Amino acid sequence: MAKRKKDDEYRTFQDEWTEEFAFVERAGSAVCLICNDKITSLKRSNVKRHFDTRHATFASKYPAGDSRKKACQELLSRVQASQQQLRVWTRQGDYNSASFAGSLAIVRNGKPFTDGEYAKTFMLDVANELFDDLPNKDKIIKRIQDMPLSARTVHDRTIVMANKVEETQVKDINAAPFFSLALDESTDMCDRQFGEVMSLVIRVINFIVARALNDRQFKTLLDEVNNYPGLLLHSNVRWLSRGKVLSRFAACLNEIRTFLEMKGVGHPELADTEWLLKFYYLVDLTEHLNQLNVKMQGIGNTVLSLQQAVFAFENKLELFITDLETGRLLHFEKLSQFKDACTASEPIQNLDLHQLAGCTSSLLQSFKARFGEFREHTRLFKFITHPNECSLNTADLNYIPGVSVRDFEAEVADLKASDMWVNKFKSLNEDLERITRQKAELASKHMWTEMKKLQPEDQLILKTWNALPVTYHTLQRVPRQLGEVAAFGGSNMEPG
Repeated sequence: MAKRKKDDEYRTFQDEWTEEFAFVERAGSAVCLICNDKITSLKRSNVKRHFDTRHATFASKYPAGDSRKKACQELLSRVQASQQQLRVWTRQGDYNSASFAGSLAIVRNGKPFTDGEYAKTFMLDVANELFDDLPNKDKIIKRIQDMPLSARTVHDRTIVMANKVEETQVKDINAAPFFSLALDESTDMCDRQFGEVMSLVIRVINFIVARALNDRQFKTLLDEVNNYPGLLLHSNVRWLSRGKVLSRFAACLNEIRTFLEMKGVGHPELADTEWLLKFYYLVDLTEHLNQLNVKMQGIGNTVLSLQQAVFAFENKLELFITDLETGRLLHFEKLSQFKDACTASEPIQNLDLHQLAGCTSSLLQSFKARFGEFREHTRLFKFITHPNECSLNTADLNYIPGVSVRDFEAEVADLKASDMWVNKFKSLNEDLERITRQKAELASKHMWTEMKKLQPEDQLILKTWNALPVTYHTLQRVPRQLGEVAAFGGSNMEPG
């Protein structure tokens, strides 16, 4: 009896848990593909409890069956691809592989690069005791000692991995089947011209920040004149990161010039009026793009709210064009300050703001081209929250594979005649309005952690649709299919 109880308590990993609960076996433990948590006691009840309590949104979005199997397989593919990439990074041997793995663990847990040496010391102390009775103990100790894990090494490994992740992100974003929310260099602002501005900023930052001695000396200089927190390394795939980098660079520009002069490094562009005009334009424009990203951030945004955010930004771009053409610069704070300073020092100087207006116009056209499909499916997106008010035609339904137009039209007629279900969607929209107001209030106070605690909008929508009886199964396919293809969830980028 005792043996049976023990067998029940400690079971082996079951392959079906991958498709049911998004778990895989790794080193004798069950590892969650969603959050990377480990469960050492291999019981189905433990795995299921974790999935049901920690990942209810995922469970609601992908009900048990083919939909969840597909989603879990995609998660597994991403993990396997990541592991394969780590092997690619570490072709030079076991020491290098361990160094990359250690660096990845440090970065994932938000620890400073200097913790690499502490990690080695910890591993050596533990290995001395743990492997004391093994004949190859000395070999194990030697491998740990030879593993490169200095602060500089961890920093360099992190840069290599970040660049590779960035390449993969950009590639995946560009290959997305429906739409992309990435605002990458290929779609923005007179590409090459402003790319040169950004390239110089990155080179200067790397010269200062990526070299430990320069970084310390520059921070000392900042401490002597002000309290600026220094510069940031740049991530090419995220406008949010780019905006932070440019804003910090602008705040430290005078000190950067002084530091480069002390080092004997010449970058005359940093004092060139034409270059600075483009630079301050970029500072302001990326700030506007950051605001767009913040509106689209967070798990649970609906595709309709993302569509509205993009359309609103297109309207603002029209406003920005007029702002530049007239020279008012009401929406370009840093650029306006630079223009005023130039006018004060050289009143007859003529700044070419029309060129910047043209670049803004190019950005607007890029937005309209990239998000053109949004317009084509406006009614389809609206149907998700207003099925009793929105009429879809055959062209709209062609986007949803396998939907019978005949059954769809009949079920819509039944739904519109049912006060109970119509009121259900009215209540849904009242809840969505309440969440939108709460988000706006929390965002205005920069309370991002509290914002994450709000109920995800897509969860509310799916819960409402799932409440419908089976007689509306054709209608239910619309939000479920859109959830899989277009993804209700928006950008996960963190605000600054």
